[in-house]
Amino acid sequence: MRRQQRLGAAFGWLWGSCAASAYGTGLGFGAFSLIAIEVLGAGPAQVAALSSGGLAIGALLAVPLGPWMEFRAKRPIMIAMDLARFAALASIPVAYCLNVLSFAQLLVVATVIAAAKIAFTAASGAYVKTIVPADRLLIATSRFESTTWSATIVGPPVGGAAIGLWGPVTTVVIDAASYLLSALGVSAIRGPERVPTRTETRPRRWSDIAEGWRYILARPTLRRLFVNTALVNGLIMAGEPLLAVLMLGHLQFTVWQYGLAFAIPCVGGLIGARLARRVTVRYGEHTVLRRFGALRACWPIGLAFVQPGPAGLLTVIVVEFGLIVCASIFTPVSAAYRMNATRDDRQARVLSAWAMGTTMSIAVLTVLWGVLAELTSPRVALALAGILLFGTLFLLPRTTSAPEQTGAASKSGRVLDMPSAGIQS
Repeated sequence: MRRQQRLGAAFGWLWGSCAASAYGTGLGFGAFSLIAIEVLGAGPAQVAALSSGGLAIGALLAVPLGPWMEFRAKRPIMIAMDLARFAALASIPVAYCLNVLSFAQLLVVATVIAAAKIAFTAASGAYVKTIVPADRLLIATSRFESTTWSATIVGPPVGGAAIGLWGPVTTVVIDAASYLLSALGVSAIRGPERVPTRTETRPRRWSDIAEGWRYILARPTLRRLFVNTALVNGLIMAGEPLLAVLMLGHLQFTVWQYGLAFAIPCVGGLIGARLARRVTVRYGEHTVLRRFGALRACWPIGLAFVQPGPAGLLTVIVVEFGLIVCASIFTPVSAAYRMNATRDDRQARVLSAWAMGTTMSIAVLTVLWGVLAELTSPRVALALAGILLFGTLFLLPRTTSAPEQTGAASKSGRVLDMPSAGIQS
């Protein structure tokens, strides 16, 4: 409670709103694939298209949103994105009850969810920068990270039980309601919102859409973090469906064993998020970004060597646990650095570009690795992903440059209380 008071009431409402939607997403994990398979009779190719296609199209639709929202109040945008996700998800149980649900509708809903998520992430990240002092951003990002992992631990098993009891669209209803709760939480935030002042007098142009990427690519530390994050996230996520095929199909693990192999390691997310600030204070932000950025890329190669039986199950648990601990330490430190290293009047565009880039990377690499697995085998594809992940170590930032601060952060003179030279990403 003391820590939450230090971050302020506005952050408390925002964190509560994000927690509500995170738990709804956790409960609804895998619901679209399940509905596509069990209700619509979709095959593997359609399920893959639903997963990657929704992400890719949603990312493209979100391209103009960064410059559009940059100099606008962020709370109304967050509320609108929550309501859009609520309406899109609510259409699924309605169509299901009317017996008119189609694969096309699922794809449209997945696209809306992906685009709205990118916009909400950018708006909320820019808003956090205005309500949380720079020296407490790591506390804020760690709190979001721990919430995400706790929702990942609780959500899928509870959601699976709910589907078993009440049918395939049950968790979609809960997920939709969670976005409505999130919108109500954001609307409960009181007090004026500080909106960045437009410094350019010229009208907005199409070139402004690329401003987020230009800003990232012009700064060595942000550029390296962006490319590293996009490739690491893409290669890790591309291997997840292949691991499912390997474990459930080739190695004959049961569904409960597969679920256990991913539920237990998620505890590592809570551990890592709790340790992030402590480790950064002790070793410095640059050391944390380098070491844990490297360590998170070293674990996945172990998945290529999974064998049948208890030993194979233990291998997956250990590999996933190590990966998640390292990633959950790296992620909030990287996120806090990115916010502090970005000017206030570029926050929304940079965060939009970052989210779109990582989303597209996941979508493209998931498709490519699916094709690779078809041509070779899931084990070969997992091994290649693991080998390429080692190469991402060379993309980590060699140094962390001082942040560009504007607005309230620069006026207060606050910087992160880290022993290293820079601030975080």
